[in-house]
This record gives sequence, C-alpha cells and structure tokens, in this order.
Amino acid sequence: MTDQLALSAATTRRDLLRKALWGGAAAVTLGSSQPTSLFAAARNPRWTESTTKGLEWLRKTQSSRGQWNVQVYPTAMAALAGTAMIASGSTTTQGPYARELARATDYLISKSRSNGLIGDPQTDSRYTYGHGFAMLFLSQVLGEEGLIERRDELVDVLSRAVEFSGNAQTPAGGWGYVSAREGNNFDEGSTTITQVQGLRGCRNAGIAVPAKIIEQAKEYIYVCKNPDGGISYSSRQTGSSRPAITAAALAALYNAGDDASEHIPDMLKYSKDNLHNINDTAGAFGHWHYTYLYYSQVVYRQGDDLWLKFRDQLYDRIVSDQRPDGYWEGQIHPVYVTACNLIMLQLDRGFLPIYQR
Repeated sequence: MTDQLALSAATTRRDLLRKALWGGAAAVTLGSSQPTSLFAAARNPRWTESTTKGLEWLRKTQSSRGQWNVQVYPTAMAALAGTAMIASGSTTTQGPYARELARATDYLISKSRSNGLIGDPQTDSRYTYGHGFAMLFLSQVLGEEGLIERRDELVDVLSRAVEFSGNAQTPAGGWGYVSAREGNNFDEGSTTITQVQGLRGCRNAGIAVPAKIIEQAKEYIYVCKNPDGGISYSSRQTGSSRPAITAAALAALYNAGDDASEHIPDMLKYSKDNLHNINDTAGAFGHWHYTYLYYSQVVYRQGDDLWLKFRDQLYDRIVSDQRPDGYWEGQIHPVYVTACNLIMLQLDRGFLPIYQR
C-alpha cells in the first residue's frame, strides 16, 4: 500500500508539472500551502534552447520502427534516447514527443524474449546494459500509460524482465555484461547499477520485485566498498576505487531506499572529493558522460544548496560542447552522449519519478 501511495503521489506531481510547463505557468502547488517553483530556480534560456535542439536531433534520427540505427548497444540506445524524451514531460499519448515515445516503446517491447530478456544476445555482447535501461524506460512509460491493452502488455514485459534479472544475478549479488550463467558469475559495478535502477523503476510502477534481489545487490555494493569510501570495479577486483562507479552506486542506493545506510557518508565524501570539480576529468576514467549522468543525480538529491551552483557549472559545460545540429559527440556513439546530456539537462524538471528527490 505504501508503494502504491508513493506512486500515486509521484504521478500526480508529474501531471501537475506537465500542465504547468505546457500551460506556461511559473509555479504549481503540490500538497503544500506554498507554491513550488517548476524548475527549482531560474533556468538559463540557453539550457532550454540546447535541450530543445538535442531532443529535435533525437527525433530526426529515430527510424520509423522506433530504434536509432546504431551498430553498438541498439537496445540501450533506444531506451536512453526514450528516457531523454520522456524527461521532457511527454508521454506516449501526450506532448511534442508522444509519437517518438510510442515508437520507442513498441521497439523495446518487440525486443522482449520469452525468457524475459529485453535485447538480443546474438548481436549484443553486453546485453545487460540494454536490459537494465529498457526496464527503466518502460517502467516510466507504464506509470503514465492510459491505454489498458498497452498497460497489460507493459506489465507482462516488465514482469518477465524482472524475473530475468533475478536469474541473471550472480551469487555475489551483482551482474555482469551477460547473465551469471553465461558469464561464469562475473560481475561488475556499472551493469549492477543499471539493473538496480531498472528494477526500482519497475517496483515504483507496481511490478513485483522480490526484495531479496535488491538486498543482495545492496550487499554487493558494500562488499565492493573500500576504506576510502570508493567502490571497486568488481567484487573480484576490490581495493581500487572508481569515482564513476561510486557515484553510480550512490544513485542506485538512493533509488533502493538505502539513503540512511552507514556507508553513504563515506561514499558521498569520496564522490565529492573526486567529481565535484567538473573540469577535472581524471575521476571519470574517460567516461565523463556516464560519470556525470549518475553524479548529477547524487548532487540533486542533496538539495538546492549544493545542487544549484553545481548545476550551473554542469549545464554550461554541456551546452558549450553541443554541435550546431543539436547532438553531442563522445565515447560510444552520439545518440548515447546526446541522451545522457539531455537527461542531465532535464533532471530538475522532475518529470521522471525515478530521479525525483
């Protein structure tokens, strides 16, 4: 019942935010006598312009079948691009990107296999990334889907996806690039975080997620924690902390409702020491956009005193790197980098329940 009430409150809040955004209102009242600013504080118009250009680029580069024609991680790319669009306030039936979101949803549903995996193990050697990001995206779609038949279809796909994740989990509690059985029980931090956020998104949307899976994942993260507060790359390679994985682990723990854990302060301090200066790229290990996709979530959860100053620096940097056509370049693929940047640029709009404070 508690989860259902939380979901209802989050959905109501998102509906009010969307109406205010599309209606041009500056503030809405959310269960309080005091108006809550739509975007927490004044936003630079350059950020809005940059966001629109990026979303339009994603719109133009989506195929008629709903995917983005990329050679690497096609499932993950579609899910991340879709998440960037749904972060704008659109749903599969409302808003400027409704048609694109409906297509992306159809594409990802079509990638659901009988064993619950969302993806194609024949063409994707690291399919757990796509599976986790697809769970996250589709769970956000489910929370807003009004068509009964589509809801039933999403519930079926996500229920089987959760079961697949549980079966793919290693004895140590983490996940690897493939299922535990196929990967000889190898696990590592980034894929583990992707699964945890996807699973939490499913639970928030009303999909049953066995508590044991999440508890084992949390213990996995703590086993990988080093004395300096950082998280190791893998449970098999402890001792060397990774700032990027530490930030991602923090974001996942917040999603999992473990923000009061005794481990959080050390992890948070380590992340701040290594990542709060966004001009220092050493802590990102070459994966700047992945790192700040998660660290921005961590900082946002701390409140405006820390978030607003950091946000200004982060967003200004992102906007300054944008190409004239609206996309961003970087590791893996422009679709990936563009989607990550757009999710960050829209984080404090508050449309996605999984990222809300």
